[in-house]
Amino acid sequence: MRRLLPLLVLVVLASTLFVYHSYAAQAPQPVSKPAQEILAQASPTLLNGVAGMPPYNPQDIYSFTRAGMLSPAVKGVPERVYVPDGKTNRVYIIDPKTYTVVGSHKVDAEPQHVVPSYDLKTLYAVNDVGNTITPIDPRTARFGKPIPIQDPYNLYFTPNGKYAMVVAEYQHRLDFFNPQTWKRQYSLKVPCSGINHIDYSPDGRYLIAGCEFSGDILKIDWQAPKVLGKMHVGGMPQDVKLSPDGKVFYVADMKANGLHLVDGDSFKKIGFIATGSGAHGLYPSRDGKYLYISNRAEGSVSVLDFATRKLVTKWRIPQGGSPDMGGVSPDGSELWLAGRYSGEVYVFNTNIASGGFKRRIKVGIGPHGLAIFPQPGRYSLGHTGILR
Repeated sequence: MRRLLPLLVLVVLASTLFVYHSYAAQAPQPVSKPAQEILAQASPTLLNGVAGMPPYNPQDIYSFTRAGMLSPAVKGVPERVYVPDGKTNRVYIIDPKTYTVVGSHKVDAEPQHVVPSYDLKTLYAVNDVGNTITPIDPRTARFGKPIPIQDPYNLYFTPNGKYAMVVAEYQHRLDFFNPQTWKRQYSLKVPCSGINHIDYSPDGRYLIAGCEFSGDILKIDWQAPKVLGKMHVGGMPQDVKLSPDGKVFYVADMKANGLHLVDGDSFKKIGFIATGSGAHGLYPSRDGKYLYISNRAEGSVSVLDFATRKLVTKWRIPQGGSPDMGGVSPDGSELWLAGRYSGEVYVFNTNIASGGFKRRIKVGIGPHGLAIFPQPGRYSLGHTGILR
């Protein structure tokens, strides 16, 4: 075995560099410095998670989502912002370079989110009340034939891409589908009300989910499938996001007006951070240093330093607004959020020293989970763009 050890090390190193190169080769300049930093730390630190899942860096799960690190799968895809509007039952399309609406398309009732597929080749508008999901070709912005799915409030994908996971909020259920045929494979009934948003552990073996109507947080083994734990925190849990080091799940709470900090492995609450009224959406910065928190009820965005777990600034929308769900631009310079009750989209400059509210764009009446696409990363876990 000792004779084989040097050979094994070389094999691991070679495979790691291949994995990195295959996704970073398309990264445009100027991203050489962060790319070099990631490459320098990559080798033996990458670990294998659940079977079929790409290797991950346990020191920084967002290593492959730095500015410009676009997958070959999205080469040539025009950058657009897709805004589902549950009041007009349309998806509006914005050109982020000109900040203008360049198109819209009618979909079935109450589209909630626009979700990138695991392989980054398709977007899906999830039409909750219409009981369908509508595929969108991001290269052409053409909308395909709706796929019948019961109660698709939200849509995620398992970390190995084997299943599409539909969050059937009003059915109190997670439904697992074959993402090619959209045939349901199995379901899991959940012991809470209003399951809505999730994120996965670094190795992909379990997920943490918020339940907005019963004030609960769940830990779920999606492969078994079974509920591993239930934690009642009260309030109204919303978005869930994992820290870069994989040690803490941040859970936004719209009634508690801040973030619950949950140790996923032990499934214990380890803290709470007040951010603002109506804490709702959570988005990591492209450099992995900050977490952007939309405070929907007060029209602001709080910025948290991941390393210190301290708030560093707050950006307010002039004359108020209702910032909800969205995403960070591919280059990391902007944060885009839907104004849920304001019929508009907000754009923020993400520069910590000089950033803040930048502009608003009128769309529909009730915009919700917008997706800016493409985004850096190797694969999508769903929602409006949780990439790894």
